[in-house]
Amino acid sequence: MARTPGRLSSTATSGHILEMIRTGSATSRSEIARATGLSRPSVALRVTELMDGGLVTEGTRAASSGGRPPTLLEFNAASGLILTAALGMARSQAAVCDLDGRVLVRTPGSPSMEQGPDATVPWFLDTWSRQIRELGRSPEEVRGVGIGLPGTVEFHAGRAEDRPFLGKWAGVELAPLVRERFPVPVMVDNDVNVMALGEHVAGGHGPTDDMVFVKVSTGIGAGLVSGGRLLRGALGAAGEIGHVPVRDGGGLPCRCGNTDCLEAVAGGRRLLVEAAERGREVAGLQELVALASEGDPVAVTLVRGAGRRLGETLAGAVNLLNPELIVLGGDLSQAYDHLVAGVREVVFQQCTALATRQLRIVASALWDDAGVRGCAAMVSEEILSPEAVNGLLAG
Repeated sequence: MARTPGRLSSTATSGHILEMIRTGSATSRSEIARATGLSRPSVALRVTELMDGGLVTEGTRAASSGGRPPTLLEFNAASGLILTAALGMARSQAAVCDLDGRVLVRTPGSPSMEQGPDATVPWFLDTWSRQIRELGRSPEEVRGVGIGLPGTVEFHAGRAEDRPFLGKWAGVELAPLVRERFPVPVMVDNDVNVMALGEHVAGGHGPTDDMVFVKVSTGIGAGLVSGGRLLRGALGAAGEIGHVPVRDGGGLPCRCGNTDCLEAVAGGRRLLVEAAERGREVAGLQELVALASEGDPVAVTLVRGAGRRLGETLAGAVNLLNPELIVLGGDLSQAYDHLVAGVREVVFQQCTALATRQLRIVASALWDDAGVRGCAAMVSEEILSPEAVNGLLAG
């Protein structure tokens, strides 16, 4: 979610100029001079600094409006690597991305999250090392690391705080463990937040600054984007819609300690129990989703019912936040037609006409790549900020 700068003062630094080139707001020396008020020699000095640092290259020449056509400047995304790990209770992804967040190599895995960091951290560290070798790159090219964890994460502290769900992870700071092998900035966030960020910056849903991403799987959670920025809340607990109580839940206990939470009533675990009670013994949520996609009446009923329950909670979010877009992700969203039918039925019934006038409800465009793309975006926003770039060039 890079900022799009307007006209800058003559104190615009090399870091600000890189941001302009990355966002496409100014891609030639003359455009940079006009946008910043810098003299041509000052622009040339800063561009040369960026080129010497490997962050900018010269591309093709732009169309000329008379005279010599200007040379376009391009961000050199290949000048470094970002390591990402999107961790989940059922399955995980480890990937190496370029500085633009493009996935260069991705490896799925299923490390045992319940065993804690002692089991999972070596998995993604070793996977990254192997991936870097396979790409023919060097560990010295790594510029940052992004990790998504299931459960509540205290973002600024970089540690899980969700003790009922991730007991062995609670309070563990991952950055020092990662830096033993990769001494670079390490950022950790909730898995749904990074998926929301991935869909926002790379999902191809069109320009929108107000979005709710919902992961509907074994658990249920949301990532909130407002005004183009991810809303994490004071301690990183924003978006926990899975633990909003719903009506007529029947007193079902939730793993958070409360009863009748949305996740307990409509999450994957509950759907599998109800499927078995109705004569559909399935090995897991993906098998139930496959049955729904094939039109099995029991599976369709369960998925659509989960959609209605989800819609009840999302209706409050729509009236409160007025998003332009709701993106449905996670395993259950692969039965999208049935899930979204239930969501739409309730949301458009319970929300104000103004709040839903432009509302779109769509399926995830990135699926398994959402987490790794979001982790990369989270890191690039930090390490490519004007201040960080200026520090890098000064060092």
